[in-house]
Amino acid sequence: MFCLCSAMRERTVPTELQTLYIDFDAFFANVEKQDNPALHGRPVGVQPFDSQYSGVIACCYQAKAAGIKRGTKTAECRDLCPEITLLPARHDVYVDYHKRIIACIERHLKVEKVWSIDEMECDLRGFTRAQAIEIARKIQTDIRLDIGEYVTPSIGLAANQLLAKICSEMEKPNGFVVLHPADMPGKLLNVPLGDIPGVAKGNLRRLDAAGIWNMEQLLAISAKQARALWGNIEGERLWAQLKGYPVMRPPTKRRMFGHGRILTREWSYPDRAKECLRLLTCKAARRLRADGFYARKLSISLSFIDGQKLGVERQFPPSKDDFRFVGEMDQAFTAMIAVSRSKRVKKVSVTLHGLSKPEETPGDLFTWSEENATRTSREKLSDVMDSINSKSGQALIHLGPREALPGGYAGAKIAFGRVPTDDDFAESKMTRKIRPRARL
Repeated sequence: MFCLCSAMRERTVPTELQTLYIDFDAFFANVEKQDNPALHGRPVGVQPFDSQYSGVIACCYQAKAAGIKRGTKTAECRDLCPEITLLPARHDVYVDYHKRIIACIERHLKVEKVWSIDEMECDLRGFTRAQAIEIARKIQTDIRLDIGEYVTPSIGLAANQLLAKICSEMEKPNGFVVLHPADMPGKLLNVPLGDIPGVAKGNLRRLDAAGIWNMEQLLAISAKQARALWGNIEGERLWAQLKGYPVMRPPTKRRMFGHGRILTREWSYPDRAKECLRLLTCKAARRLRADGFYARKLSISLSFIDGQKLGVERQFPPSKDDFRFVGEMDQAFTAMIAVSRSKRVKKVSVTLHGLSKPEETPGDLFTWSEENATRTSREKLSDVMDSINSKSGQALIHLGPREALPGGYAGAKIAFGRVPTDDDFAESKMTRKIRPRARL
C-alpha cells in the first residue's frame, strides 16, 4: 500500500486486482433462517428484543420486498407482511457464525481486516485476475457448503478496499462483481453518488451545488477540488480511491467506551432504567480496563417516552473502577430524573471518555492520599473481578445484582466496527440458556 501523497505524486495505480471484499446479505435474518429449518422460505425480521413496540434491526430480502426496512415497527411489519416471523436478536449466535465464516475464508486467504460482523477484506496482491476470481469463487462455494445456503455472501474484487466494497453491493444478494483496473471506470459509472460509502448527505448537497450529479462528473474533477468540496483530506482520499489508487489512512485512536439500550415497557420506569444503566456502565468499564485505559469523564443520556432528551457529563480524576463510574452514573441519573417531564424512560446510554493510558495520566493519580488509597484498592478489586470472570467465562463476581436485560445481554450488542468477544457474553451465560421462541 502507498500513502496518498506518494501515490498521487507517482501517478501509480495497480494493474491487477488488489482487494477482495465480502459483504453478507441480510446477515442477522439469514443466520436465523439458516439456524432454524422452520424458517426456510419464510420472511424474517430481527428485533432488538421481543416487543410489539420494537422496530426491526434487520430483515431478509423477502421481507424487504414487502416494504419492510430497518426501523419498521412490529404492527407495521404485520400489516405489510402478515406472514413474517419476528425474532429477538441473538448476538452470540451471530458472532459464532462470524467466527466460522472467518475460518472458512482463511482456508483460502487471510482476512486482513474485519470491518463489521458481516463485512471483511482480504488482500489479493500477487494473484492474477484469473487466480483471484478462482479463489473468490471457492470462498463463495465453501461458505455455501460449510456455513449454509441461506448465509449468502456478496463479493467484490477491485483495485482497493473502497472499490471492492462498492462492487460487493452492486448485485446483492449473493452477488459477484469484478472491477479490474484495466476495466476502469466501467461499472463504476452506474453507481449513484449516494451509494458511495463515505458520501454523507452534507457531501451530496455540496456536490449538487457544484453541479456534480453523477460518478462521471465526480471522477472528472481534480484531487484538489475534491478536497475543497469535502473541506478536508477525506475528499481527496475518496477521490483517489475512486480513481483506483490504494490509500492508507492513519490508524484511528480509541476515544470512548459506551453502551446504549432501548428499553421495553417493563424496564422504562426509573428504578429499572437505572438498573439497566448500571449494568451497561459496568460493561463499559470492563472493556475500558481490558484495553488498559483510564477515563476522566462519564456521559449519561436519557430519552423519555414523551420525546424529551436529557444528558449529563461528569468529570473526575483518571479512574477505571466500577465503584467510581457507578457512583457518578447514579448521581447523573438522579439529577436528570428530578428535572424530567416524564418519568418513563425510552432509552439509556452511557459513555466513558477522556481516555488515557497509565503512562499518560497526571502525576496526582499516583500521589499518596487517603482518597487515592481507596481508589487504588477499588481498582485492584475491579481487576480481580475481571480476572475471575474472564477465567470462568461467566460473570461470577459483579458489583450489585445482575439479571437479564431486554435482549438478553448487558452491552454485548453488535455494532459496526466492533464484533463482541466471548467476555462480552459472559453475563448471558448466567441468565440466558433458552433459545427465544419464534413468533410465527
